[in-house]
Amino acid sequence: MSRTFDALSTAEEVLDGIDLSGKRAFITGVSAGIGVETAHALAARGAVVFGAARDLAKAEAAMAGLGESRVKLVHLDLASLASVRACADAMAKEGPFDLVVANAGLMGPPFGRTEDGFETQFGTNHLSHFVLVNRLAPHINPGGRVVVLASSAHHICDVDLDDPNFEHTEYTPYGGYGRSKTANILFAVEFDRRHRGRGIRATAVHPGGVATELGRYMDDQTREAQRKALASGGGNWSFVRKTAAQGASTSVWAGVYAPADEVGGRYCEDCHVGEVLSGPAPSPMGPGVAAYALNPERAKALWAKSEEMVGERF
Repeated sequence: MSRTFDALSTAEEVLDGIDLSGKRAFITGVSAGIGVETAHALAARGAVVFGAARDLAKAEAAMAGLGESRVKLVHLDLASLASVRACADAMAKEGPFDLVVANAGLMGPPFGRTEDGFETQFGTNHLSHFVLVNRLAPHINPGGRVVVLASSAHHICDVDLDDPNFEHTEYTPYGGYGRSKTANILFAVEFDRRHRGRGIRATAVHPGGVATELGRYMDDQTREAQRKALASGGGNWSFVRKTAAQGASTSVWAGVYAPADEVGGRYCEDCHVGEVLSGPAPSPMGPGVAAYALNPERAKALWAKSEEMVGERF
């Protein structure tokens, strides 16, 4: 019998009573925060979990603290496509997988470039996961799922396919973040379209407001602006500050619990499918999904641009 979950549900509550013995999952960003809680919840239900992190010592400490022995770690630096491809090659030998969670990311750093010359957020949050997940796609079981961590920050702006690296437009830390999170959603839309014939579905999820290391670049001015926006409510919605365990709930809800046809190619939040908005959101942190982030033609165009940028076709 189906159960109802909400913003306060935890990943363990979503998976309560579900036996994942024999299932295999791969998760990026398991050294802190939501990634750790996602790995813990899946492993606690019997899944074998492969977790990727840039700092393996930190990830080992995080996993040891949870007492999980079913989590196997692999190195991954999302700022380097060489590292991404090496990780994908290593995981191809460990598959097949039933669930892939593109969880890792960063938010609002000063302008910079990855090892391959991409703007840091677009390169790390989108392009590296684009390559990684596509290289793993042949090693995902029929009936498997891909969950891409997006954000309500996609409301800040659409992707700019003419200038993804901010070579001609002014860079702002949260404009860059908004672009990358819109790209995450569009990637899930197109990946789902390409692979649903194999029974593999993809979805994008917004974990909610979780105080993790993601916000380490946020300056005092931005924190104060965010505090004021949250205090005002910004329309008929109320902001819920979540724990990491609550932030991981939508990932496992979309990746394990929800019917595939319900979440495939969609944007999910608070353990439900998000409403497609006809106009602007009440706030960049408000509920729902912007229509441009689910536009199938934009998703196809982003896919083609991403292939061009990484020099690899999928």
